[in-house]
Amino acid sequence: MKILLTGTTGYIGQRLLPALLADGHEVACCTRDKQRFDASKYEQKNLSIVEVDFLKVSTLDAVPEDIDVAFYLIHSMSSKKGDFESLEEKSAKNFVSAMERTNAKQVIYLGGIVNDKQLSKHLRSRKLVEDTLGKGKFALTTLRAGIILGSGSASFEIIRDLVEKLPVMVAPKWLNTKSQPIAIRNVIQFLKGVVGMEKTYNRHFDIGGPEILTYKEMLERFAKVRNLKRKIITVPVMTPKLSSYWLYFVTSVSYSLAVNLVSSMSVEVIVEENDLADWLEIELLTYEEAIRLAFDKIQNEEVVSSWIDAQARNVLAGGISQLSQVPTYGCFIDKREKEVRDVNDTLHKIWTIGGETGWYTSDWLWRFRGFLDKIFGGVGLRRGRKHKSAIFAGDSLDFWRVLYANKEEKRLLLYAEMKLPGEAWLEFEIKENKLVQTATFRPLGVAGRAYWFSVLPFHGVIFRRMLNELVR
Repeated sequence: MKILLTGTTGYIGQRLLPALLADGHEVACCTRDKQRFDASKYEQKNLSIVEVDFLKVSTLDAVPEDIDVAFYLIHSMSSKKGDFESLEEKSAKNFVSAMERTNAKQVIYLGGIVNDKQLSKHLRSRKLVEDTLGKGKFALTTLRAGIILGSGSASFEIIRDLVEKLPVMVAPKWLNTKSQPIAIRNVIQFLKGVVGMEKTYNRHFDIGGPEILTYKEMLERFAKVRNLKRKIITVPVMTPKLSSYWLYFVTSVSYSLAVNLVSSMSVEVIVEENDLADWLEIELLTYEEAIRLAFDKIQNEEVVSSWIDAQARNVLAGGISQLSQVPTYGCFIDKREKEVRDVNDTLHKIWTIGGETGWYTSDWLWRFRGFLDKIFGGVGLRRGRKHKSAIFAGDSLDFWRVLYANKEEKRLLLYAEMKLPGEAWLEFEIKENKLVQTATFRPLGVAGRAYWFSVLPFHGVIFRRMLNELVR
């Protein structure tokens, strides 16, 4: 079958794509920016890329007509705009319009479990999207999931941050809310399993793991798997706003996402029983099995996708390509060169920079800058990096975004996502046996110029030492 995959660069999309290709399907991948999608990781024979933004009607003509099935995996909860509900509805309406010009017989949608009487803003939005898609002429198959657990998933990383960083937790009362988490492996099995399955047409199915757990029990079991002793105390006085700040400062989530998560965590997400797992012969993994499997992937550097890569500043919405041409006019530039003794060694150091490796010099200053960024509402350093030694365009790397990464060309270009009165780029390139390290800052008004000169003494030390360590 020919399948249209939306949300290609998202957490689920990056997991589903190789599974669909392995099943022999031809897949057309939708992305707003081709440069954020590295197709070299996949088998090319049955893969094509479609540049389309379902919020822009003018781009919809790019959708191919000869598709049989489409996946709708577009999600906007982490948007910093308060109107993500209207954005999601608009995107769904445009998607329906585009699908009705194709041969698609089935659309598969991954939504949220909506069985509680009181729904959060996020879950209401998920249901609104489902209702909008249901108005199309195609058959709609909806899979409704709650917490998804896997290496790099938002839920897994949030639980990991809380358990591994806090020996004692004074936590909000929503930790007693019940949920039915499901392993990412099972989610992918369900998604690819219903492709072309006619008895799922125009129906919805809740999907979840075999256990119903409170968030507190999830934290405790995570600690058990990691052989950690943790004390958790729930208090009734923590307001939603305080809860959001608690998540924001302790974990890697943005504040806007923390607000939406806290709202959703007060709602029970329990599966309504159905026979879909039996039809597809899926063996559901327990919570602890899902955690252990996630850590196996992390330890073997086999993390396929991470939720943090989908989070980006609004300035990136226009695409990576518009930022890849580093400006010079009106910019402050710190450019340094040094002869490289061992090209392969230096290239390896560049490709492993950040995350657990650090920045090769004055790591405490980098951590302090990340702390300040978090205080002022930025991403901080907690995002780290997905792989220790592999970098792809679109990846997040601490408080940077990878714009360009080509090991053969020996060039890595990063764009700052920290809070700044301006824009900043950091580039590493090996040319003629010399490492050229360039920091570029385009200031915004007087504040931007004042910022540059205030940090100039620190930059002089940091950038000089970093260059020396990279070529050592």
